[in-house]
Amino acid sequence: MLNIEPNLANPDAFYEALIDMHRELTTEQSHLVNAKLVLLLANHIGDVSVLHDAMRRARDSEAQP
Repeated sequence: MLNIEPNLANPDAFYEALIDMHRELTTEQSHLVNAKLVLLLANHIGDVSVLHDAMRRARDSEAQP
């Protein structure tokens, strides 16, 4: 089951680290780093049904007007 409740001990620190990860990268490099991060986290999660739920929720949130 996908946990959609707040679960980060320090979300601001995570967000800052995420932004720092992209610092000084080109747009193409930034997209590649994001893709690698998604694949690493997907591998860590390992449950395809959870991943499908996360993908659906992420896409649905962008499709809303």
